Amino acid sequence: MRSVLHHLCVALAALASLLASAGIAPAQLPPLPRLLPPGQSNIRVRDPSQLPRLPTADIPPPATIFQPQADLPERYLSLDEAIRIGLANSQVVRILAGLTAASSGRTVHDPAIVNNQIDEQLARFDPTLSIDNTWNRRDTPGFVFDPDPDQWFLFGSRRDDYLFDMGLSKVTASGGTARMGILANPQRDRPGFRQTPSALDLTYVQPLLRGGGRAANRAPIVLARIDAERSYFQLKDGVQELVRGVIEGYWALVAARTDVWARQRQVEQAQFALDRAQAALDVRIADASVAAQARVSLLNFRTSLVAAENAVLDREAALRNVLGLPPMDGQRIVPISPPTTQRRHFDWTALLELAEQRRPDLIELKLVLEADQQALLLARNETYPQLDAVGRYRWNGLEGTLPDGSNLRSSFGEFNDWTLGVNFSVPLGLRRGRAALRSQELIIARDRANLQQGLHAAAHQLALTLRNLERSWEQYDLARQTRDAAALNLNLQIENYLAGRVQFINVLLAITDWGNAIGSEAQFLASFNVELANLERQSGMILETHGVRFYEERFYTLGPLGELGRGREFPASLRPGANADRYPDGQRPAEEAFDLQNPVDRLNRHRPPPEPIEPPRPNPSAPR
Repeated sequence: MRSVLHHLCVALAALASLLASAGIAPAQLPPLPRLLPPGQSNIRVRDPSQLPRLPTADIPPPATIFQPQADLPERYLSLDEAIRIGLANSQVVRILAGLTAASSGRTVHDPAIVNNQIDEQLARFDPTLSIDNTWNRRDTPGFVFDPDPDQWFLFGSRRDDYLFDMGLSKVTASGGTARMGILANPQRDRPGFRQTPSALDLTYVQPLLRGGGRAANRAPIVLARIDAERSYFQLKDGVQELVRGVIEGYWALVAARTDVWARQRQVEQAQFALDRAQAALDVRIADASVAAQARVSLLNFRTSLVAAENAVLDREAALRNVLGLPPMDGQRIVPISPPTTQRRHFDWTALLELAEQRRPDLIELKLVLEADQQALLLARNETYPQLDAVGRYRWNGLEGTLPDGSNLRSSFGEFNDWTLGVNFSVPLGLRRGRAALRSQELIIARDRANLQQGLHAAAHQLALTLRNLERSWEQYDLARQTRDAAALNLNLQIENYLAGRVQFINVLLAITDWGNAIGSEAQFLASFNVELANLERQSGMILETHGVRFYEERFYTLGPLGELGRGREFPASLRPGANADRYPDGQRPAEEAFDLQNPVDRLNRHRPPPEPIEPPRPNPSAPR
């Protein structure tokens, strides 16, 4: 190495001297190509137009209050069909978030991606075949002295050889490494002299402490399987929330459509009151305060109607979002599944047991604890010294051709080598291994506490859902009674008005109470149905309740032979059929389940024909 550096320095010095004698400064030399690329000293950002374009769907503009697109054809949609649509469009799992839907961060591809980690860990135990082929020519110079000390002769020693080394090795389940190797090295030193040394050897190295044992070597595979299970239950948790969100969005749309119907009736009655008051004012049989009050009521009702109609558009858009549908597709979604009004009673102990067994978040915490146990096994294994047993046995052979043309050959098994040994090494103190083991023990204690906290939180969430369920049903029951009372009051006020015993303002107030009662009844009943889905979600049984099952979409290329083995390892999966319907399927809009009847029709049927109204005559005795 020193001689090489010496010759390089001499060459550089000679080049510098030559340039100086020619009068060429180093700065006048043309730039030499850089040996290393220049560093990145600035941020290069491409124009967005240079990025690949995504195909955009031909989506009609969304409906608004000013452009409601009321003439669109209606699409009757049951809740069971809505759940199926949401599941079919859930490659990216969405969750309902108020008036919009957001990605849960889970996709249907996640478990399959994580599942491949099992093969990555199993690959450590696959046999490995290695074949090395090397052709070499060595021409080594040498010299000898002539009998005359001042004379010497230079000669070369040339050898041509070919090295063939093939080995088959495999890691065993106990951590050992077995290898079988075949070595052949044909050589030719000079014409007429050939030789081919060869060898067949068997080698086995077995760790006795660190790195040894079936459990420690299979721990990475177990961890990969646990990760695949965790990814599956994370996806299931997202799908459960998707189904719950579809149910919530569906009932919210039903309640919003019912509220719009009630607000429309209020506007109609307020318009009727305003027209009547204005007519009375025109003929001077009423003062301006009645018409002013009717106008204020009408404007308030119109404001409420605008908010209710916009709520319908928002709720339909939210349902479309969580279902994976475009904002508008030329159809108006009309829910047709009537909400349930049957009160439910649940066994608290059974709910807790279901949640402990079925909730995906608790299952994931259990899997985390199992993974911690495997990591503890690996950490404990790393605290052991390195103690390896080594064994090797080799059969050597030789064949060749001598300059006189005769052949030589050794018999198989005539020349043997063997080696037995024990290798030992240990870092004094084992500080790193002991620290990792202590950390893993603390992690297990932490994750056990997290599991207990998860069960504690699940119990409180179940209790909260049960309270909300009971409250929603009680509120619905009271709202239903309020609606019956409001309907009775409305009928009485209409009878009294038609008999001339009360003013129409009483009818207007009765219609206001009746409309508000219908809106409250729809809202509380929708909340009750949503809480039923929440209870199924909190107990971890919402998918099983709706007959939703997961199936695996397998790929041929997952086989060990890849594309070459297409169809030889994994068969194509069979898609399951549709799940059975759970909700009653009506043939009319779901809001009609509230037995909506327009009180305006009854009032108009009993409205007497208009009569000419005479203006009041002046009183001569009245003071002027």
